[in-house]
Amino acid sequence: MDESTTSPLQNPKLEHLPAKAMTGQNPMDNSRVSSVMRCSPPPPPVLQVVGQPPLISVTVQQMVRDAYAQQASDIHVRVGEVPRFRIRGHMVVYSKGEIVSPQTFESYLTEVLTPSQRQRFTETKELDTGIFYPGFLRCRVNCFETLTGGAMVLRLITLEVPSIDSLRLPAVLKDIVSKKQGLILVTGPTGSGKSTTIASMIRFLNETAQKHIVTIEDPIEYVHTSQKCLISQREVGLHTYEFHDALRSVLREDPDVILIGEMRDRITVDTALKAAQTGHLVLGTLHTKNAMAVINRLLNIYNPDEQAAMRVQIVDSLVAVIAQQLIPTTDARRVAAMEILLNTPTMQDFLLKGEDIQAYQLMEDSTSDGMQVMNHALCELMLTGQIRVEDAVNASPDVGDLRRRARNDGYNPSQSTRREKQEAYNFTPR
Repeated sequence: MDESTTSPLQNPKLEHLPAKAMTGQNPMDNSRVSSVMRCSPPPPPVLQVVGQPPLISVTVQQMVRDAYAQQASDIHVRVGEVPRFRIRGHMVVYSKGEIVSPQTFESYLTEVLTPSQRQRFTETKELDTGIFYPGFLRCRVNCFETLTGGAMVLRLITLEVPSIDSLRLPAVLKDIVSKKQGLILVTGPTGSGKSTTIASMIRFLNETAQKHIVTIEDPIEYVHTSQKCLISQREVGLHTYEFHDALRSVLREDPDVILIGEMRDRITVDTALKAAQTGHLVLGTLHTKNAMAVINRLLNIYNPDEQAAMRVQIVDSLVAVIAQQLIPTTDARRVAAMEILLNTPTMQDFLLKGEDIQAYQLMEDSTSDGMQVMNHALCELMLTGQIRVEDAVNASPDVGDLRRRARNDGYNPSQSTRREKQEAYNFTPR
């Protein structure tokens, strides 16, 4: 590829710090030493290194390290503001930060972008890319313009791909991702951990199956090393010029599993359905709040006169829907609370008829099969002491129902205090 597609992960500027001022002896020959000794030499010049950012109090790399140490998920940098970290869902001012000037922001761009990326950002006012700190972590980077000037958001991504067990996710996810074909959708708001959930499912396959997994990402987040599976990761802008070009060619790459990412438009949905119907397992994401909204969200992509036929195709292809949100935990981390819909024959019948109430009730009644509604997940996390009552209340779609569940089940005495148990019985609906 040409320079415009050079990977920022190979940017040599990330491996070096700005040069410091030169010090040392005056570079003159011995014949003039005596004359020089009789007068004060001028101060040595400052070494100017072309292409290096100017010296600033805190670099992007230092912010990344400090954010990682504080268990932050994101870094927000904007001209006219002190940088902020997102820690457990809250925006926290960076203690070492200063108000970012336009000049400082330019130095940050120089630190993380290649010249061609700088030019593209200048032209388009938007840029998605990634940076890699060897042996440490990766960052997904989004640069954009605001009313006050340039801005940058960095999502911190650990080098180790987390497992389903380490994330404390339901074991049924292992069964879901082990299906030979069909469509698996992970849904939730931005920042709810969808990419991490999918990465953990791919890791499980990589450790247990012998398949070819192709991912189309914008940008690549978690990097997978092939184990039992052969994993081919493609980043838009680096390994393919356009997302839709990669979609068109993916079925000719002999995949068993395809990660498409966001089901953003008709071409993406059509390709996902075609792949799922021709013997492939497809993983995608959506931005719906719950599992029941997925079918209608996909149908809205199509014209009204097409929706009846497309409902049949979508329901026939669907394996499962996982709707999730991240909840702060009692041990200063976050855990995913998941609503899980499995497309069993009975569920398929309800979905084909558009009977959402009956489908939701089936999720409620089929916990033994691995299905669950959001309040069930929240109550389980609360009763096992993983999340606090107030956080469960804030995340609940129906606080009255959550209250009834807590009263019926109570806290496990070995996992909670008497005060916490009383809170579970007495909290009032918002």
